[in-house]
Amino acid sequence: MASSLQISGSSVRFEPLLGLNRTGYSRPIGSLGFPRFRRRFSIKRPLLLRRSSSSSFSGGGDDKGFIADAERDGSGSVLGFQLSPPGDQKLFGTSTNDITHQGEKKEVIDETVMADFGVPGNRAVVEEGAAEVGVPSGKAEVVNNLVFVTSEAAPYSKTGGLGDVCGSLPIALAGRGHRVMVVSPRYLNGTAGDKNYARAKDLGVRINVNCFGGSQEVSFYHEYRDGVDWVFVDHKSYHRPGNPYGDSKGAFGDNQFRFTLLCHAACEAPLVLPLGGFTYGEKSLFLVNDWHAGLVPILLAAKYRPYGVYKDARSILIIHNLAHQGVEPAATYTNLGLPSEWYGAVGWVFPTWARTHALDTGEAVNVLKGAIVTSDRIITVSQGYAWEITTVEGGYGLQDLLSSRKSVINGITNGINIDEWNPSTDEHIPFHYSADDISEKVKCKMALQKELGLPIRPECPMIGFIGRLDYQKGIDLIQTAGPDLMVDDIQFVMLGSGDPKYESWMRSMEETYRDKFRGWVGFNVPISHRITAGCDILLMPSRFEPCGLNQLYAMRYGTIPVVHGTGGLRDTVENFNPYAEGGAGAGTGWVFTPLSKDSMVSALRLAAATYREYRESWEGLMRRGMTQNYSWENAAVQYEQVFQWVFMDPPYVS
Repeated sequence: MASSLQISGSSVRFEPLLGLNRTGYSRPIGSLGFPRFRRRFSIKRPLLLRRSSSSSFSGGGDDKGFIADAERDGSGSVLGFQLSPPGDQKLFGTSTNDITHQGEKKEVIDETVMADFGVPGNRAVVEEGAAEVGVPSGKAEVVNNLVFVTSEAAPYSKTGGLGDVCGSLPIALAGRGHRVMVVSPRYLNGTAGDKNYARAKDLGVRINVNCFGGSQEVSFYHEYRDGVDWVFVDHKSYHRPGNPYGDSKGAFGDNQFRFTLLCHAACEAPLVLPLGGFTYGEKSLFLVNDWHAGLVPILLAAKYRPYGVYKDARSILIIHNLAHQGVEPAATYTNLGLPSEWYGAVGWVFPTWARTHALDTGEAVNVLKGAIVTSDRIITVSQGYAWEITTVEGGYGLQDLLSSRKSVINGITNGINIDEWNPSTDEHIPFHYSADDISEKVKCKMALQKELGLPIRPECPMIGFIGRLDYQKGIDLIQTAGPDLMVDDIQFVMLGSGDPKYESWMRSMEETYRDKFRGWVGFNVPISHRITAGCDILLMPSRFEPCGLNQLYAMRYGTIPVVHGTGGLRDTVENFNPYAEGGAGAGTGWVFTPLSKDSMVSALRLAAATYREYRESWEGLMRRGMTQNYSWENAAVQYEQVFQWVFMDPPYVS
């Protein structure tokens, strides 16, 4: 028998009634909605909701169903709506016998404070000792209704690390008991990637977004997968060739319009979408990612809270790359759908040296700046990057504003998909190995040498690079150091695409050093796995790196990273010390600084010499890297600490 929500006075209880609650979970509702979903059931026909262009609801006389009641907490905040279908529709519930009740487990978080910008437990740990250092497993103590807003989420859309984060972190948080929605555009570009949306169904909900001088109708598609509600905002502006941001001719000229639609739709989604029979409601926690979602906290403060909506909601801005800020001319402010008095939140003035001519006032709107001002807390994807964005070198003009909010900034290192990146099961590599038995790794190296047409020499140190061929990744440094490195007895393989001049350089290097160098222009997932498994050393000379994932993949595969000491690279790679631990050694790689050809070449030569002459030390480096815990479960626990903090203070209101 299922159960339905009944409200009597200020108390909230469940009463038996067939079919109106998908869980049949007969216990008081938590303060944040319905956190303990054990399973979902399918409704024979979809619930239909009346069209709405605002966040208000009312009983209706039409034939598309109605809202029977609203779930509210003690403060009056709407937590969810109970939706009833048209009279000719039947609901089918689940048996209470199918529901598994699990006692809550009290988690213990490592209380070592990492840094001013860290959170307790924000460090990699050895998996074998996870219990001793307090890495929890299981369910969260406090659960929330979480709404991720993002321009990309793997596997549906992905251009880089943002897609990985928003495709994996929500699943980890849902697995810990949170109710999680991810809102992103429904991109259709006429390629094979369109099939990723094949399982998403039209919810039949339409809303009107008032922006850019008119009213735009958007719809919502939905797929429930891995415990997460994946919601896709549909509009014709998302249907075009190219990637989410542009095509071969450059960035799309209407990106401000496209992502303004996304933000308005994301604010309405928790109020109007009957996911599993209940909306997420007003008491939601929005996690907005980069400038593309940056209007969300501004809209909450400017358009919703003044009218008593979302008064108990909170927002957290997650900065993946501060270099992209959503800057457009000041005249475009009226397009954003914000009240005129809120211009100051996004108003921005370029410094004199950055203006195009003497009459240029430098006035602009900066969406990311507005998100920094109005969000309740800020997270970056590593502790090092949390500090760097407050400096002149890494702040991109926002360092003073970010410094003023230093007390609410935290850095949490991204996780990796440890199932996809697992050398003991990876379907893309020819041989499998683990930290307990690394003997098969050399066979992966020999197979890679054979595949690339290099001399098969297991004793020769093999250096790899995987990434974009651009200035940020330090390709110019590799180019300058190339002749010096080719003098040494090494092999070097590179995989990536980007600046045409670097692609041409890779081809010329391969022609000149046929027995030592291979360059693969483009990107290929299986090849990236085989390079990660087959190489001995992975080079990452990035000028800045908010987090970086390739060094995490490399350590997972026993490949030693040699990295520039910046951002997440400095946080995740511990410099090798052969004399630590009574001579047993410590560290997981080499971190060089300053960023120069000489320091990079010295670090690479030291790593190569260690590989040749000190096998015991090298194997210690491999095993220490392979036993680090950079799982999304580990990252999710740290996010939960910030979730607790964000509700301790009142939300941003003016």
